Amino acid sequence: MEQVSTPPSIRDVRLLPKAHLHLHFTGSMRPATLRELADKHGVHLPEALSSGRPPKLRATDERGWFRFQRLYDMARSVLRDDEDIRRLVLEAAEDERSEGSGWLEIQVDPTSYAPRLGGLIPALELVLDAVAQAERATGVGIRVLVAANRMKHPLDARTLARLAVRYADRGVVGFGLSNDERRGMARDFDRAFAIAREGGLLAAPHGGELAGPASVRDCVDDLGAGRVGHGVRAAEDPRLMQRLADRQITCEVCPASNVALGVYEKAEDVPLRTLFEAGVPLALGADDPLLFGSRLTAQYESARAVHGFGDAELAELARQSVRASRAPEDVRKGLLAGIDAWLTG
Repeated sequence: MEQVSTPPSIRDVRLLPKAHLHLHFTGSMRPATLRELADKHGVHLPEALSSGRPPKLRATDERGWFRFQRLYDMARSVLRDDEDIRRLVLEAAEDERSEGSGWLEIQVDPTSYAPRLGGLIPALELVLDAVAQAERATGVGIRVLVAANRMKHPLDARTLARLAVRYADRGVVGFGLSNDERRGMARDFDRAFAIAREGGLLAAPHGGELAGPASVRDCVDDLGAGRVGHGVRAAEDPRLMQRLADRQITCEVCPASNVALGVYEKAEDVPLRTLFEAGVPLALGADDPLLFGSRLTAQYESARAVHGFGDAELAELARQSVRASRAPEDVRKGLLAGIDAWLTG
């Protein structure tokens, strides 16, 4: 009897092995967990966070970005003790496993949690211990990117870079720079990133989201970026895309986030295929599922449904995410083999 092959269109992207390289700590929280922790600590949540539906956001102007940050800060305020941190990390790992992600690099600014957790070092050590615990419980490999805040003084970033390097053998693999890229200059943080790179950490600053392609160039030229958080606006500059492709600098593209924040009006406008066909390595990310309403699998589903990516192209996106990760070689090989099996099986 002739064997009938499975039509490619019905392959489940949840089963596609992948790496998740752009996920923020508080933003990974489940909406139900946010509400439960708010009740636990007596925190009153605005309806935008308590309704269980993604809030309406638009951050292309200063007022919109301020509202986004205010909601994020309110969500972060429910994380007040060790138990809360461990719960968030474990649930994030469980969610990654259910989405087919075998490797997660989660981004955290420990200064945001330090006041309630006993200081910078105790806060980071707690996160790293929670990560190790969640990794053992779920089988998902997890590492941490320590992120500085662009809205704070560059000296604060240098302090964080030194701290990150100190824990490079305890689960920290990279150093980032987040918040509104339209504020200040990337070069103001060049010394912090030099400290991180000299300490063996990946440089992965945000750029090319709310600001244009020049922001991506600054990340590469001034900060030595090996990956760029978002980077999607590089699509507006063919020479820049060629440079990213030639140097194999990965852009962590977060389609749902781009639309939710008004970077693009609709999903069809996200230049995913433009970047992909230019040879720019991509790693799809969910950014802040708590606020944007979709996790990692949804980004792959959007690539398929909205941008016409076939299963072979989705598999290549997954491979690119694995290659851009800081996963050990044996983990990479296992994930890449799983991707091949998903495609051929």
